[in-house]
Amino acid sequence: MATLTETAKGLQAHHSIVNGRDEVGTGGVRDAISPADGQSFAQVSLLSSTQAGAALDAARAAFPAWSALSFHERGRFLLAAREVLVQRADEMARLISREQGKPEAEGHTADVLPALDALKHLVLHAEDALREEAVESGVLVLAHKEGRLLQVPYGVVLVIAPWNYPLCLPLICVATALIAGNTVVLKPAPATTVIGLQVGEIFRRAGLPAGVVNVVATDDTVAAGLVEDARVNKIVFTGSVATGKKVMAAAAKNLTPVVLELGGKDAAVVCRDADLDLAAQGIVWGAFLNAGQTCASVERVYVEAPVADAFVQKVVERTRALRTGDPARAETDMGPLTLERQRRIVEDHVADAVARGAKVETGGQAPAGPGFFYPPTVLTQVTHDMRIMREETFGPVLPIMSVPSLDEAIRLANQSEYGLTASGWTRDADTARRLQRELQAGAVSINDCISSFGEPAAPWGGVKQSGIGRTHGLAGLREMVQLKYVTRDTARDPKLWWYPYGEELARVMRASVKALHARSAWARLKSQLALLGSSRFRRRAGLARVVQNADKLL
Repeated sequence: MATLTETAKGLQAHHSIVNGRDEVGTGGVRDAISPADGQSFAQVSLLSSTQAGAALDAARAAFPAWSALSFHERGRFLLAAREVLVQRADEMARLISREQGKPEAEGHTADVLPALDALKHLVLHAEDALREEAVESGVLVLAHKEGRLLQVPYGVVLVIAPWNYPLCLPLICVATALIAGNTVVLKPAPATTVIGLQVGEIFRRAGLPAGVVNVVATDDTVAAGLVEDARVNKIVFTGSVATGKKVMAAAAKNLTPVVLELGGKDAAVVCRDADLDLAAQGIVWGAFLNAGQTCASVERVYVEAPVADAFVQKVVERTRALRTGDPARAETDMGPLTLERQRRIVEDHVADAVARGAKVETGGQAPAGPGFFYPPTVLTQVTHDMRIMREETFGPVLPIMSVPSLDEAIRLANQSEYGLTASGWTRDADTARRLQRELQAGAVSINDCISSFGEPAAPWGGVKQSGIGRTHGLAGLREMVQLKYVTRDTARDPKLWWYPYGEELARVMRASVKALHARSAWARLKSQLALLGSSRFRRRAGLARVVQNADKLL
């Protein structure tokens, strides 16, 4: 169990987990801030670069034994972690509310439950997904070889987690790496480090061997050093596009492979035949879930003109009904933004839009008082000249644009450097299929949004600048392994192409080209007979093996 101490401020102190033990950082301290009131409620000691390097060493040392375990044995640890999380679910939801700012009910819905579902899914399906495969040779003279394709773990996986879903995002990435046989160093986001340390504590309470999961609280300089460290075998980063580019550039120094789950400017297309009540209710939730701090938030809406006024009216009514306030209160629908700097970005985007002609239908003004609150805001009369329609806002603002046709809606939805998710709202099956086919995104939902993240079988990731690779589901699991082709030669003869060369081998190779690849069957047959006339071919290729694999001559 984590060792907690009290700091000079009288705050509870939290420390990194390295090699199964609490590691009191010597690199300074950082306050944990509650975004609801802006006050410190705990402190975290930060590791020095040497201490963070020790976490990598611990993970490397633990890798051979951990990777040697069977899927069943590794799965037992994940199921134990699942049980720990079930027992601590209420506690974790309260901590998420306090440190990150989403309401407790949302902490259960969007953090705890997706993590539990993913743990179960990984245990049930990992072995089948990563099973060895036999590979039959497609070449006559190699047909006696026994080939297999293995999916083997990388080694040490560095998981760099974001602050918006501080429990489920790191926990799922860590669990995916673990079930595949990797060991992990988790670097939580500075704003939600206490929650990240609790992810490590969950695995520690589950009884994982020391060094298999390490959680490091660091400053930005030390974190950058981890990305460049040659002891890291793969990096999974979730965060902004700007930081993702830096991670990719730093990882390139050692050609460390990366998975980047980055930002979005996710579009919703509301068709003229849509159920407007359903669309308004779903899009309002998709825009303001977690105060809009979701990479898959609905950040743009394109609605066909014949239904635009009615749709806007329904959206505004539902938005005004949302209750913003203390996330610890059960009746709260939307809490504060997690960071004050994020609120400033939201304010800047809204101010830019208004200056360029946008109309504020509701919201649009940060309240006075403590905390990082911003009201759920709806904008109309927006254009693509405005930052609010081009840049990721990551806050509770919903801009709505009326468009003349579905063609224009799709064109504008795709007119973005992002492509994480998109949603379409229609009653027509053909229109739904068109939207699924033509919207440029890693996931497209019809008559719903965002919730595909909660489906443990679904991959998660985007196109364009929304990222590289996938997390979640079997696709995310396969990101945690690398392919390894292995072969065993069952023949005892020297190979046909081994030394010495000479004129006979040259004749055999010339004949082989036509014997295997000539267009006409007659030309192939003549060259095949010529091969059989070669003593070297008969001796080294093995006449019996050639006969057994004669189908490869067709």
